[in-house]
Amino acid sequence: MRFTGKVAVITAFANGIGRATADIMAREGATVVGVDNHQGRLDEAVTALRGAGGTAHGRLCDALDAGQVEATVASVDRQFGGVHILVNAVGGSTIIANSGTGVDELTFAEWQRLIAFNLDGTFLFTHAVVPIMKRQRHGKIVNFAADA
Repeated sequence: MRFTGKVAVITAFANGIGRATADIMAREGATVVGVDNHQGRLDEAVTALRGAGGTAHGRLCDALDAGQVEATVASVDRQFGGVHILVNAVGGSTIIANSGTGVDELTFAEWQRLIAFNLDGTFLFTHAVVPIMKRQRHGKIVNFAADA
């Protein structure tokens, strides 16, 4: 139960590495606040974590929208009194039509979309959470990277 008493915000919560991380952290005592951009998948993931005995809450948010990210993090801080762990799991190559395209076949616009998708959400959530962690005088940030 290494995460008992900790509030963990996990982006890309409903699928993949975000979901796997949420499962582990909830099982080990964290209050998981899952962030995703799809309400149906978000609700399913929250229900599954709760059904397995975990504590989970969902926040619908576009991780690439600065205003939504700031509002989401502020609401978590208000509701739970802080954020102890941030897991940035947004990323991948599914943002472009042919996710297997090599760099020599990408257009510059596709390249920019990939970079934004893989880095902007990480920056925005980190930017919003760091002041809270400084106020608390502790916190952990985990950034996952994709092959993209």
